[in-house]
Amino acid sequence: MASPALPVNIHVSTHPCLRAKLSQLRSKDAHARETKSLVHEIALIVGCEALAKCLQTTSSGTFGHANPADEQGETPLGYTFSTETITPNVALVPVLRSGLGMLEDSSALQALLPEPVPVHHLGLFREPTTLQPIEYYNNLPYHRPTSVNPDPFPIPSIAILLDPLIATGGTSSAAIQTLLEWGVRKVVVISVLGSEEGVRRAAEENGSESVEVWVGGLDGQVDERGMIRPGLGDVGDRLFLTIGK
Repeated sequence: MASPALPVNIHVSTHPCLRAKLSQLRSKDAHARETKSLVHEIALIVGCEALAKCLQTTSSGTFGHANPADEQGETPLGYTFSTETITPNVALVPVLRSGLGMLEDSSALQALLPEPVPVHHLGLFREPTTLQPIEYYNNLPYHRPTSVNPDPFPIPSIAILLDPLIATGGTSSAAIQTLLEWGVRKVVVISVLGSEEGVRRAAEENGSESVEVWVGGLDGQVDERGMIRPGLGDVGDRLFLTIGK
C-alpha cells in the first residue's frame, strides 16, 4: 500500500484482484503468454482507475443535428436518450518496447476508450553503465502550421503514457518532459509496477499539476543494475522472449 508521505499525484492501486495478479506476474514460472495476459489485465484495472479521474463526459449528438434538442440517440425500443462523449481529447503514448504490452491487439487501454484515439510511440532505453535514458525513436507529429492549415495536427490535452515498469524513473521522466515540451497540458502515467524512488522522480517532473502517476504496485528498492527489488524482472524481455540477450 502507498506510503502516506507520497505526493498527492501518485496513486497506487489497492484492488484485490490486481494484487493477486501482480503476485502471479512476479513469478519466474509465468511464461510469455501468461506474462502478456497479466500485463494486459493489470493495465486494464489501473487504466480504469486512472481514466475515471482524468476524463469527463459531455452531452453530444451523434447525428449532426443543428438543433440541440435533436442531439439524441434512440434505443431499439424507440426511446430517446442524450448521447455522451468523453473530454478532453487524449492520445496514447506507449514507451517501446514493453509499453506495447499495455496497448497492442486492441487490448487494455485501447479497449477502455469508447472511440479510437491517436497512438504515438516513444523509444527510450537505459544506458547500462550510467542508467541514463537515451531516446532512439520519436514519432510525435511536429507539423508546422501554415496559413492554409493553421493547426495541421491538434496536440492532445492529455497524453496517457504507458510504461509498465518505473524503476529509477529516468525513462518515464524523459518521456514526460518530451510530451510536455510538445505541448501536452497533462501527462497521465499508467504503470504496472514502480519503485518508490522512481515513481517519485516521475511524479515530480514539471510539478504535480502537469503529471499524475498511476501504478498497480509499489516496491521499495532498486538494485545496483537499476532493477526493481523484488520487481518483475525485465518485462520487455519476458513479453518478447528475449531473456538472456
